[in-house]
Amino acid sequence: MNKKQNSTRLPAEWEAQSFLQLTFPHANSDWNYLLDEATACFVNIVNAAARFQPVLLVCDDISRVQSFFIDTKNIHFVQAPSNDTWARDHGGITVLKKEKAIVQDYIFNGWGKKFDATLDNQITATLFQKNSFNNCEHQPFDFVLEGGAIESDGCGTILTTTECLLEKNRNAQYSKDEIEAILKQNFGANKLLWLNYGYLAGDDTDSHIDTLARFCNENTIAYVACDNPEDEHFTALQHMKKELQQITNSDGKPYSLVELPFPEACYDDEGNRLPATYANFTIINGAVLFPVYGVTQDLKAVEILKSIFPEREIIPVNCRVLIEQHGSLHCVTMQYPKAIKLNV
Repeated sequence: MNKKQNSTRLPAEWEAQSFLQLTFPHANSDWNYLLDEATACFVNIVNAAARFQPVLLVCDDISRVQSFFIDTKNIHFVQAPSNDTWARDHGGITVLKKEKAIVQDYIFNGWGKKFDATLDNQITATLFQKNSFNNCEHQPFDFVLEGGAIESDGCGTILTTTECLLEKNRNAQYSKDEIEAILKQNFGANKLLWLNYGYLAGDDTDSHIDTLARFCNENTIAYVACDNPEDEHFTALQHMKKELQQITNSDGKPYSLVELPFPEACYDDEGNRLPATYANFTIINGAVLFPVYGVTQDLKAVEILKSIFPEREIIPVNCRVLIEQHGSLHCVTMQYPKAIKLNV
């Protein structure tokens, strides 16, 4: 579908960006017992992204957070209270309407009321109150939706999972058909692709699509694959693979599918399996920030990403600490399109 055929659309992540948003960890969050390690990881992510584009960093205390950075010329700090750090899910989701930016502000209720997200749910509104953005409109919605639950090809197709969007503590008042209609209307989409299979042990999000399968361009989807019949994920991910092989784009053509290796099992100190995934990468201007976990599959995964994005620099970031809190690199970032300007 030609992008100009629909007046409203959800840009693809690989399109030109204005800045990347993160919410920095602090002691009054679930990171308190791992704060030094989490801080180091976030600093690495921010520094890597700031080489290519501005970064908007939401923090509890600007002076405290600034002290972690040597070069801050491409980092913009905004002070706002937060419960946690998952900007992908509490950040605004930006659509373009006739190329004018509208930041859609959905309800974030801690992934179906699993955790308190009262402060996180207010961050986007707070950024607008502080005049952090220029050249865009703020549009709140009385609908629960996290950014990690949807993938856009930028041309009218949205990829998601039934496990997340139909979870009873999000939008139980709506049927599947009603949810599909809402998303199509809000994002100007003409096609919504649902995956019914696929999960990660230790994941709190109810199978966010960004942990499982990702649009890499209009015709390519990278997805996690498990080839070990002894692994608990094997059957579900085999079913997901078959689903991906059967779906088509807006032109009715199948996607080019690229398998990402399944990282060897990672566990926390109590023996609980953690949701390590190579699908949770972040595309920015000129680069891809890629999560690695200090396991043997890291190198192969990086080489696969290089083949998918030959025109971009692939930057591995050790995200082993992030999966301790059941997320990874894409989960802590939210991109904003070029049409929006930071008010700095």
